[in-house]
Amino acid sequence: MNKPRAVRRDVNGVLLLDKPLGLTSQQAVSKVKWLFSARKAGHTGTLDPMASGLLPIGLGEATKFSQFLLDAEKGYRASLRLGATTNTGDSEGEILERRPVTVTAEDIARVLPSFFGAQTQIPPMHSALKVAGKPLYSYAREGVTIERQARSIVIEDIQVIDFNENILDIRVRCSKGTYIRVLAEDIGAALGCGAHLAALSRESAGGFTLSEAVSFDTLETLSLEDRMAALLPIDAFATSLDRMVLDPAQARRIVTGLTVPLPEVQDGLYRVYAALEGFLGVGEVEEGLLKARRLTTQLQGKEQMENCLSNPAVTG
Repeated sequence: MNKPRAVRRDVNGVLLLDKPLGLTSQQAVSKVKWLFSARKAGHTGTLDPMASGLLPIGLGEATKFSQFLLDAEKGYRASLRLGATTNTGDSEGEILERRPVTVTAEDIARVLPSFFGAQTQIPPMHSALKVAGKPLYSYAREGVTIERQARSIVIEDIQVIDFNENILDIRVRCSKGTYIRVLAEDIGAALGCGAHLAALSRESAGGFTLSEAVSFDTLETLSLEDRMAALLPIDAFATSLDRMVLDPAQARRIVTGLTVPLPEVQDGLYRVYAALEGFLGVGEVEEGLLKARRLTTQLQGKEQMENCLSNPAVTG
């Protein structure tokens, strides 16, 4: 006899997950969906199975606004093992070369600033980046090397946490699309001894930090009601944008697909709300006109819009 399918619900919000080692980001998302019995969920930037730390996950309506966190600055703590390079750039690969480590703290202080600022980086073959619908690591496992285009990244800062024998612990602030394993290899090359990534943890993404995140161990001990209480609201991914509150007439226009004249407002993207609390979505002002870019589903439709405008406490 077949087991009945689990009942999925409309769950809307943002979960800050402390992802454990050994899980892919997609496996973590699937587990979150199961714990919340949610219909829809998605992450905001891949963390490799060997990496732990902050993985913001959007559920339901929040997934519409995940792009704003994908584009945000990230922060990592990384351990580099000096003196050895691997075929994957991390500790899971095979050793390609070993060299003696004669590096001093002064050498590191001299080399690291050369990595600050805008630069290009070629994605590694052992990564989840897809080419022709297939992740690069699948090609790598087949012994196939794919030509990759260099991508523009920015390293905002690198700080040394500890340096003990051949282990260099650093904290990195960087733009989206930065591969820390490639940075580790490049630092090792600049130091003349080679290196690979031994451990990695994401500590921040946009305005979120690892200290705010919850682990699976904790989630599994909570009731569904308490799990729901751990969610941030659906506008959490867009908090980097300025807030704009519309009056009822303006809100009605934006939800029904019309533009809103705002001649005094500077061009750009905004978080848009009805009255004081109703989150409508993200809009963009261009040459004095506000246009909807991404709206919440709940506040679309005449009846729902009327309810929202007559009761400002109703939110998206």
